[in-house]
Amino acid sequence: MGKLVVLTFVSLDGVYQGPGGPQEDTRDGFDQGGWSVPYLDDDFGRFVDGVFSRVDAFLLGRRTYDIFAASWPKVTDPADPVAGKLNTLPKYVASTTLDDPAWANTTVIGSNLAKEVTALKERTDGELQVHGSGDLARSLFALDLVDTLHLLTYPVVLGAGRRLFPEGSTPTAFRHTGGETTSKGVSVQTYDFAGRPTYGEYEL
Repeated sequence: MGKLVVLTFVSLDGVYQGPGGPQEDTRDGFDQGGWSVPYLDDDFGRFVDGVFSRVDAFLLGRRTYDIFAASWPKVTDPADPVAGKLNTLPKYVASTTLDDPAWANTTVIGSNLAKEVTALKERTDGELQVHGSGDLARSLFALDLVDTLHLLTYPVVLGAGRRLFPEGSTPTAFRHTGGETTSKGVSVQTYDFAGRPTYGEYEL
């Protein structure tokens, strides 16, 4: 059975919306898109290349899928560690409105995430990776379907935007399994799902 791995960029105040460009995600009037771009460096590139070296299939939300499908097929170098995987490996899109995806090796899954994603994990040998796809990721966390979280926290406070873990998120514990800080100050941390939080009290 494969592992479901989520890779997400967030600001210091937990915002995941629109990291890659001004027009990437302007929902709710968000006008700070592209906030992760100034922090790109070789450390980030090496980490991402390592992540993509372990992928067997992708699970994406509709918005992220559309962004990827508009750009990555144009990168035709099969040796590119990101494009080579995105263009050839199976891609699953969680959508109730996408009928006829044009990007090769794309399958649309419906609204029963618990059943369909569990089935995807069972027939994936390695990692089933979710990149971006904030709304989908939040749903997967709520269903306890995420095995590993790569959380990249950027040294910027946005003060507005959609948050990865908003008020009302399911209480969840994680176990830290590794991390680093890039030369531009991005905290790259990896966590494995560890069930429900435990609680205690400090003794004075």
